[in-house]
Amino acid sequence: MATAPNPGLFFDTINSYQRTAALKAAVELEIFTGIGEGKTSSQALAERAKASPRGMRILCDYLVVLGLLTKKGSDYGLTADSALFLDKRSPAYLGAAVGFLTEPSLMAAYNDLAAVVRKGGTVMSEHGTVAPDNPIWVEFARSMAAMMAMPAQWIAGLAGVAGGQKCKVLDIAAGHGIFGITIAKMNPNAEIVALDWKAVLAVAKENAQRAGVTSRYRTIEGSAFDADFGTGYDVVLLTNFLHHFDVPTNEKLLRKVHAALAPGGRAITLEFVPNDDRVSPPTAAAFSLVMLAGTAGGDAYTFAELEKMFRNAGFASSKLHDDPNAPERIVVSNRD
Repeated sequence: MATAPNPGLFFDTINSYQRTAALKAAVELEIFTGIGEGKTSSQALAERAKASPRGMRILCDYLVVLGLLTKKGSDYGLTADSALFLDKRSPAYLGAAVGFLTEPSLMAAYNDLAAVVRKGGTVMSEHGTVAPDNPIWVEFARSMAAMMAMPAQWIAGLAGVAGGQKCKVLDIAAGHGIFGITIAKMNPNAEIVALDWKAVLAVAKENAQRAGVTSRYRTIEGSAFDADFGTGYDVVLLTNFLHHFDVPTNEKLLRKVHAALAPGGRAITLEFVPNDDRVSPPTAAAFSLVMLAGTAGGDAYTFAELEKMFRNAGFASSKLHDDPNAPERIVVSNRD
């Protein structure tokens, strides 16, 4: 029997900004951390956060509705996800990412989405989020490192440099630097070259120092499209970068990457890669809207589209790698 029409999805969607606000508030008030410490009542959580008991009860109940908390009687509990990702005591804590993901200029990109759709690209500015030296990328570098820790381990494993052999790695748009730093920690003979804007690289250098790899970590300041990469790289990392640009721009960059690689070298790309239907899997497919609102010509590219870009740039082959626990996919492209 057919399901009767229901306006629930309409209301849930039009009010979804409330979900963002609730999670942001919960992170700021350290609700998940407080529950992890054993303060499971709204009264105890309110006292810990110096907040109103009424306000805390209503927010915690809303988080239960969202599936971020559990509730038994008057006590709240953490789900497996919230315990791992939202308790500040967890090594996988992702709460710091809230600062970047709710950055006002990023959210403002959606204020007039109809205008964006009419134009076919961002109305923020000529370049959108990828304007030269945009300060949001410093916030990105400081906020998003923890979220990239697991993909960085995955990439390091696929890089083929874990055996301790000498290798040279170029990390394009390095941001926090975690991808290159993870390879350097895995391989004591890896030399990492990180490329990004000067202010962003300051964050990457701090992370490299904390990781104890500064002697093998150097930087190139500037735009990936203008800077001299040098040559002889065994691996070039392209993590969450190609989606910001249109196909011709990407192919121009990839030809430059191909020229920088040594024989036998490979490019490793981390991206939200939707299936050919462009509506699945949901997280990867939905990322196209992020690029529509924030860039002039970026997109979430399918593997077929990425493979063609690399092939047109001179790469011999590309292979898609999936992780069932990750929303992104990795493409490994061989120079020859």
